[in-house]
Amino acid sequence: MSTIIDGKKIAAKIVKVAAKEAALLKTKGIIPKLAVILVGNNKPSLTYIGRKKAAAERGGADFALYQFPKNISKDELIKHVNKIQQDKQLTGLIIQLPLPERLYVSEVLNTINPAIDVDCLTDANIGKLVMQTNHIEPPTPWAVIQTLKEIKCKMVGKNITIVGAGALVGKPLAIMLVNELASVTTCNSHTKDIKKKCLEADVIVSAVGKQNLITADMVKTGAVVIDTGIVYVSGKMYGDVDFSAVSKKASFITPTPGGIGPITVSKLLLNTVTCAKKLSTP
Repeated sequence: MSTIIDGKKIAAKIVKVAAKEAALLKTKGIIPKLAVILVGNNKPSLTYIGRKKAAAERGGADFALYQFPKNISKDELIKHVNKIQQDKQLTGLIIQLPLPERLYVSEVLNTINPAIDVDCLTDANIGKLVMQTNHIEPPTPWAVIQTLKEIKCKMVGKNITIVGAGALVGKPLAIMLVNELASVTTCNSHTKDIKKKCLEADVIVSAVGKQNLITADMVKTGAVVIDTGIVYVSGKMYGDVDFSAVSKKASFITPTPGGIGPITVSKLLLNTVTCAKKLSTP
């Protein structure tokens, strides 16, 4: 039977670190500030934003939400992003994903100033991640690596399979795991025999958003299973992993909710504080 990883407990430690750093900045008259841009009124997105706001408040940061209609044009959205980031107090800015497909393009994401791009989605920050010159990391991939460190899972030489190759989790996580000297296999919708690749893995990370994508017959006994996928079915949140069955085989497993999600939110706050510190350094 698996050890269930308590993401809330890990997140609380990270928020504590961020709050301490924010308190030090406040003594210098600097207050970290996170802003979120939301297009439309997607209910899951509103839930996530609420959690980000709560984390910011716990960590001593200011928070602002800018909401725009889902039919906004790309040019209008870019204009608003540029206007919002003229705020000199801003130390973190994210565009809440998912965006309507026509807007989910590099031109929109790259409008964000890399100095306050706390989701690390700009080309500049992804490039720094590759070259290991970054000062912040993408929140969810970092949450995965931090979780592995928390359970003392050494990544050097480990066979790690990532199911999902998106820009938010899969791609940057692959880069970060390679930097940790892990042996990384990535799977996308065209990958042949994903089951075989998962069975060969010491660690499986799923990042798709499809209920019961990872089943018990895909997991070797004793593997670590990290679930970053989120899907809502009849208003209830699920991950990618068939938790009840896989937890009988894995050595460690993250639940959904209560696993990677809280750690991701806490890292977003930590990035906002880190950017505030860097922006205030001459």
